[in-house]
Amino acid sequence: MLFNRLFTAGGVVMWPLLGFSILAIALIIERAIFWVRINKRQRRVIREVLNLYRLENVVTAIERLKQNADLPMARIFLAALELERPTPEEFRLALESEAQAEIPVLKRFNTIFETIISIAPLLGLLGTVLGLIASFASLNIANVGASQTAGVTGGISEALVSTASGLVVAIFTLLFANTFRGLYVRQMASIQEYGGQLELLYRRLYERGETYASAR
Repeated sequence: MLFNRLFTAGGVVMWPLLGFSILAIALIIERAIFWVRINKRQRRVIREVLNLYRLENVVTAIERLKQNADLPMARIFLAALELERPTPEEFRLALESEAQAEIPVLKRFNTIFETIISIAPLLGLLGTVLGLIASFASLNIANVGASQTAGVTGGISEALVSTASGLVVAIFTLLFANTFRGLYVRQMASIQEYGGQLELLYRRLYERGETYASAR
């Protein structure tokens, strides 16, 4: 089988590269499910909540947020709306504090992705060095025969396969890491947009002497 031959030809560094590739795939699947869930429901839910709040139906708005508490923006809104009669400044600080608390959730595994992207090519380079060492170690200039030629060829194969494998793992991981980074940036922009709308609505109610921020 071609994969088995390539894996064997790549030498010892293929094992950590295989481990990195499996780890990257597992984390990519987790992040893909996370972002699909958010993009599928969050915008619709938040717009519905803002409309309810605009109509001063705060109890229903909070209940709707609690039903969707697995969404980051729902948790951010709840942190502000469940305060007891906050001032506009306290309301804004609650939104900002919870938004900051959600950042690690949104950027989860980014450090691991960056580590894989950095280390995989280096492992490939290490495989290249080991392959070249094996090639020169098997070479005897004074007595070049078929067996020595095979040893040189095997060392070169190890060098090329390990380098290519390291680059493939790094490039594959980089593509998805950049995609998730873009989704994070869009999510933070949405948090600012919708959070600003909620804060504006609350300020208007507060100025009229109405503090619809808590159902308690």
